[in-house]
Amino acid sequence: MKSHRLARVSEVIRETAANAILFELKDPRVKNVTVTRAEVSGDLQHAKVFVSVMGSEREQQLTMHGLKSAAGFVQTKVADRLTSRYVPHVTFVLDEGVKKSIEIGRLIREETERLAADHPSGATGAHGAETPEEDEDAEEEDAGAAPADPNSPPPARETARAPGAAAADGSTDRPT
Repeated sequence: MKSHRLARVSEVIRETAANAILFELKDPRVKNVTVTRAEVSGDLQHAKVFVSVMGSEREQQLTMHGLKSAAGFVQTKVADRLTSRYVPHVTFVLDEGVKKSIEIGRLIREETERLAADHPSGATGAHGAETPEEDEDAEEEDAGAAPADPNSPPPARETARAPGAAAADGSTDRPT
């Protein structure tokens, strides 16, 4: 089957599942859920809906149990939206990607703080800035003074008018 059709069906399933979970599902176990993506098998018989659940391990398990119970409801909503011969069997899969990226970001931040504390004199950036924020500000200032790319068009300039000539808006250079 064409990959673009699978991508379209996956997106419809993701949207429908997200709307059903967010607005229509009344199960109190299902909360703090984000639908990250959906994958559909080539024959459109099975669909995996990947969800991210924020909270403790116990809350995640409880939410996944609630989603497993609500899979038929979500599948009915998908059937109403799709116009295909088969309605995919919906299963929910816990997506750990978001939690892992948050954890990696935390570890990197802690390590940079530890390195900055270990080497206070050597923690200056490329411009002699003491903090990463000051270093970013210095880079932004340098970006404005960077030489122009020879292939890029020149910056727009105001054109000089002859004294007394009227501009398009009717203004002139003459003092009034």
